[in-house]
Amino acid sequence: MSRQTKVLRLPTAGPQDTASLAAAIEAGELDPATIVAIIGKTEGNGCVNDFTRGYATLALKLELASALGCPPSEIEKRVAIVMSGGTEGGLSPHLLVFCRETAPPPASSGPRLAIGVGLTRPFKPEEIGRAAQIQETAAAVALALKDAGITTPHDVHFVQIKCPLLTKERIEEAARRGATTATGDTYHSMALSRGASALGVALALGEVRDAPEEAVCRDWSLYSRVASTSAGVELLRNEIVVLGNAHGWSGDLLIDHDVMRDAIDAGAAHRILGRLGVTGEDVTAVLAKAEAAPSGAIRGRRHTMLDDSDIHSTRHARALVGGVLAGAIGDTMLYVSGGAEHQGPAGGGPIAIIGRV
Repeated sequence: MSRQTKVLRLPTAGPQDTASLAAAIEAGELDPATIVAIIGKTEGNGCVNDFTRGYATLALKLELASALGCPPSEIEKRVAIVMSGGTEGGLSPHLLVFCRETAPPPASSGPRLAIGVGLTRPFKPEEIGRAAQIQETAAAVALALKDAGITTPHDVHFVQIKCPLLTKERIEEAARRGATTATGDTYHSMALSRGASALGVALALGEVRDAPEEAVCRDWSLYSRVASTSAGVELLRNEIVVLGNAHGWSGDLLIDHDVMRDAIDAGAAHRILGRLGVTGEDVTAVLAKAEAAPSGAIRGRRHTMLDDSDIHSTRHARALVGGVLAGAIGDTMLYVSGGAEHQGPAGGGPIAIIGRV
């Protein structure tokens, strides 16, 4: 027997809504025991105080615990749940449910979609955004590659990470122990955590030779072409989902990736569709990063995303990239995550598409 990755894309009516997941389980579309990861978008603000990520995560844990007849704490050990807040513009809230099933040996020798999951240990507040997070993430990515049976970094097309952030409470707790956190700004801690996690991916995959702590959110020449990191208050460890293609996997799904050189690079999506040989109707999932170009310009045209004191630039960027990709794919149910520190070149970001071939 071999393994097969099944991916279901399910709409949600709110952060607490698990009805579509429950219906899929009830209809026998998936076996809850085979679920290894859930990646989703919720309509929160994507900032430090975004409660929708934790709310959605809790709802999913309760639903799966009920379906499997186990305590919610057991779900944390067997399923990586990555919820990203922010569905600005036309982005549609949804869940991507990844199942790892047994299947007959593949009829062909070609690779198929493979998935692996890795977890770091919980981080102390003073480790977030620093060398410890980089190194621990790199080690966990290596384990996730083994879990997926992916033997070469070339076959990795997307690494999704949910990482922690700093709150005032966590900063004060560290101070009481005599420790100093990387920043006292809770919002900036999201960027540092995302950046350190992305550099951990780049280190694990050999995309960079070294990832020093002082490079985090400073040296933009260091980045990963496949990392996607999202920070949240609802956890203290990094939860890692590696997606790639590998031999020994069955099914009709393949994944490919490209890098958007800027927020309006729709060509990246078209290039992937061309290599996969699929159209928008055959697309099972789209995963991408969005970032307001730190230069303040897109192809020489000034943008004001970084000057808006009312709405943070990450929210503008998600709406912009979401609109560009929706036009290219013909669908608004897209996973677009804001904040692309060390995830693709400055102002751009990775994009991956899973297609049915």
